[in-house]
Amino acid sequence: MGITMVLKDSCGRPLLNLRIAITRKCNLKCSYCHGEGERKTAGNANVEMTIKEIGRIAGIAVSVGVSRIKLTGGEPLTRRDVTDIVGEISALPGLADLSMTTNGTLLAGLAEKLRKAGLKRVNVSLPTLDEKVYCKLTGGNVEDALRGVEAAVSAGFGLVKLNMIILKGINDLAVPEMIEFAIETGTVLQLIELEPINMSKSYYAKRHMPLDEYEAILNQKAVDVETRRYMQNRHIYRLPDVKVEVIRPIENTEFCLNCTRLRVTSDGKLKPCLMRNDNTVDILTPMRKGASDKELVELFKLANQNRQPYNKN
Repeated sequence: MGITMVLKDSCGRPLLNLRIAITRKCNLKCSYCHGEGERKTAGNANVEMTIKEIGRIAGIAVSVGVSRIKLTGGEPLTRRDVTDIVGEISALPGLADLSMTTNGTLLAGLAEKLRKAGLKRVNVSLPTLDEKVYCKLTGGNVEDALRGVEAAVSAGFGLVKLNMIILKGINDLAVPEMIEFAIETGTVLQLIELEPINMSKSYYAKRHMPLDEYEAILNQKAVDVETRRYMQNRHIYRLPDVKVEVIRPIENTEFCLNCTRLRVTSDGKLKPCLMRNDNTVDILTPMRKGASDKELVELFKLANQNRQPYNKN
């Protein structure tokens, strides 16, 4: 299918980005994980889309103007067919960017294959460089993640980002160390504010930390500050030797008002908003019942109509 339109919602926001959760499974148990806002139920616990189903949904998305796709999870690298999924999507005409968010622990053995299959960028979730803290937060080995970062850089991806979620009292003092690591590895650091999704209120209250102080420090040190209009107006601080992005969705109307994103859950539902589960649109069931491309486009249009700024009120 060729690109036939660019969808805009009722607020005039274009639909440009799609995040596809290709699995709910993960090899880590991160205490802060929001799981793309997806709720596990008895009905969707073991549902996964096939390579062709994921590719078809991606193709429909591109036909309605989506130009950037990110593969997420769970942990996408737990799927044995992940390189085939990448190859299926990367072959779509009109797709400008295909990236992935991963915890990186399985990346060392797959980075080169993924790049050759057509993956252009990779984000590695890395909350800390401290072995004990990492194990406590994730249940994993930080050395596996660090080898994944090294492999991603060596594989020649166009961009490797480090996703550092800030947790008060755990890693909030480790930002300078992570900046140095980003400089050493030639990566981009993303500081991410904790989101109150799929976690207890007590955990969020204890660990949430606004990023105002970090932004103020970065602003003083930056030689230039860029605003990414179509990525929730987030700020990129260009320091002398490294770039640091700050992602602040909580109580941030800019994030919502400049959102250009739609999600696909691991069980095949179009999810208009990370923060909501009451307005999803099932696309996998109609597809498995023989829906035409035209009918699937209409489902995308319906999901797009359901896109509304979470903080609009």
